[in-house]
Amino acid sequence: MATNEKIVAAVDIGTTKIVSLVGRLNDQGKLEVLGVSQTASKGVKRGVVLNIEETVQAIQTTSSEAMKQSGIKFKEVFVGIAGQHIKSVRNRGYINRDSYEVEITRDDLQNLIDDMHKIPVDVGEEIIHVLPQNYIVDSETGVKNPVGMFGKRLEANFHIVIGQTSSARNIGKCINRVGLDVKQLVLEPLASSAAVLTDDEKEAGVALVDIGGGTTDVAVYYDEVIRHTAVIPFGGNVITRDIKEGCAILQRQAESLKVQFGSALGDLAQEDKVVTIPGISGRDPKEISFKSLAYIIQSRMEEIIDAVSYEIENSGYMDKLSAGIVLTGGGSMLKHLNQLVKFKSGMDVRIGFPSEQLAAETAEEINQPMYATSIGLLLKGLEYYRETGEEMQLADAKEKVSAETEEQAEFEADDEKHIKKGLKKGKIFENLKNTLHDIFDESDVKM
Repeated sequence: MATNEKIVAAVDIGTTKIVSLVGRLNDQGKLEVLGVSQTASKGVKRGVVLNIEETVQAIQTTSSEAMKQSGIKFKEVFVGIAGQHIKSVRNRGYINRDSYEVEITRDDLQNLIDDMHKIPVDVGEEIIHVLPQNYIVDSETGVKNPVGMFGKRLEANFHIVIGQTSSARNIGKCINRVGLDVKQLVLEPLASSAAVLTDDEKEAGVALVDIGGGTTDVAVYYDEVIRHTAVIPFGGNVITRDIKEGCAILQRQAESLKVQFGSALGDLAQEDKVVTIPGISGRDPKEISFKSLAYIIQSRMEEIIDAVSYEIENSGYMDKLSAGIVLTGGGSMLKHLNQLVKFKSGMDVRIGFPSEQLAAETAEEINQPMYATSIGLLLKGLEYYRETGEEMQLADAKEKVSAETEEQAEFEADDEKHIKKGLKKGKIFENLKNTLHDIFDESDVKM
């Protein structure tokens, strides 16, 4: 099929939400989202799948909805991986070529990368990414792209990302159970970076901090090269838990309080405002002041910032980050968070939206920090197809329709027709539901 070479699908398995989405590269080279669906994630904790059944159900629901919206029955997806088990190491490799007279080719670079995949790792671990940082051709250092150069000895410094085999297998099993294939596992901070960082920031030096529900992902760039990656095993959910315990309320009430009235700076919260929480099962309602809520959030947020600072310092590039810190992920939307991070780190801070890479007509619902990883997975997928020259595999229209996906039968028969239909603007986002249930209204806030 001629149309499918620029189409890509992804599944973002997060701690708080699971998102399936389909996109394509438009004529301007921007990403156009054709279908997106999300549902609450119940089987994932701190970025790791713990309940296969619940995760499979959520992927089934969202992928079916994304196929229905876009009219594209995809077969393979790009999937994010995170979790405390992720670690990164630096390594150096080389190959000696047969002749000085022959230009260095892409195959030579691939041989070098393939070699790095053979380095020994601990039992139960596997290599997820091998990322070249710079090359050395004979004695010429600091080469960014040696293709076309002459030289006999080709060396490179690599950033290697390692993760637990069991964690990767569990993700693969969940995706396979709904009849899809994992085309590539992508480290989530790398995906988020692709969505929200500019080339100028990567050159000047920048730390991306993606604050999710269960993890906080960090990626450090300098001179356009990835220098450090890390996954910190706590995120927005620990703040919600602190509010729940500190105010003696329900989890869903604590989450709504955080999102609607929370602030990351206690000193800036309004002293004269309180919010009334309905009592549990008919008990008396509770009154919680905005200020005490903000201090609970601030103390936990400072812990997360300290952990991030430690990782940035660990990278060895703390003093070289001219572009400072870019915050993204659902947790970055906390009021006054950028001021707190700026105060604690002494660096420039901005909130990262994926708008840089998205087509102009993309609906506002998807251009949010919480979708940075999801959008980044699509971008990484497009990059993969471009580099390998492959095209996305679509499911055979004649395949037997399973019981779960019977409702899609009407658009499975003719992929061509429905791709065109999916490319039209329309009701792509009308079913995009916010998983957060708002339980307060204006009357709950008192002056």
